[in-house]
Amino acid sequence: MRTPHQTLHQPVLLQEALAALAITPDGVYVDGTCGRGGHSAAILEQLDDTGRLIGMDKDPQAVQAVRARFDADKRFSVELGSFALMRVLTDRLEITGRVNGILLDLGVSSPQLDDPERGFSFSKSGPLDMRMDTTGGLTAAHWLAQAGEAEIAEVLKVYGEERFARRIARAIVDARRVTPIETTTQLTDLIVAASPRRERHKHPATRSFQAIRIFINRELEELTQVLLNSLAVLAAFGRLVVISFHSLEDRIVKRFIRQHAGGASVPRGLPITGGQAAGMLRKLGKVIRPSTEECRRNPRARSAVLRMAERMP
Repeated sequence: MRTPHQTLHQPVLLQEALAALAITPDGVYVDGTCGRGGHSAAILEQLDDTGRLIGMDKDPQAVQAVRARFDADKRFSVELGSFALMRVLTDRLEITGRVNGILLDLGVSSPQLDDPERGFSFSKSGPLDMRMDTTGGLTAAHWLAQAGEAEIAEVLKVYGEERFARRIARAIVDARRVTPIETTTQLTDLIVAASPRRERHKHPATRSFQAIRIFINRELEELTQVLLNSLAVLAAFGRLVVISFHSLEDRIVKRFIRQHAGGASVPRGLPITGGQAAGMLRKLGKVIRPSTEECRRNPRARSAVLRMAERMP
């Protein structure tokens, strides 16, 4: 029996991710976003007694849950921390350059969204936290209390592609002069009131909540770092498999693979560095999206995009 907020998380593009990883039974794999262990469990089913899976997650609640779930499995270990530190972890475990596959399932999970105390959802009333790692860093409420109007507008525009970023930022600054913005409901109501028009089938607060979450958790910067780390972490012919849910994430992954497969130029403004490593990856197949049936079963899969590449010798 599940306790409140212990939501059953449905791993997105599960069979597609397993096929992309091309798992060998005795291989070494890293699930950089193990969450509640949906993808991890499926990977373990394909490993024999000599195989190894290392899970990572920056959410302490997720790590606690997955440790309890796989406590008896000696093939699996999980580390609390951002996947941006993957190279540090593989160096410590002495497996850098020996990993046969890396899986990254980006974004926020169902248990995080469905727990009002985490503050990720505009549809649930709760404290305005939004941190994936709840042990440190600024909450969304603290950032909104101290950030300037121009900074707030920039975050909403860059990370959320919000058309009404300036109007919303102005409304936030005006409102906090009267009372602190400390709950998801307060912020949602402000955004709705400041938005002159609504997108069809999209709540007015969707883009702003997404933008603030991405900014608070440094998601694009950490994605860029783990992608660069993957070049050293992966063994020859090792697979990099990334599932993204946001256009900015997918753009970074797409251009990273293109850049390191063929040295394509990188437009200004994207947090991608390098160019010296062109030819270290081989792009595999076309972009994969969820089937109509999966989207019907799990509406949160609708925006998922899977890209994959192989580390060249």
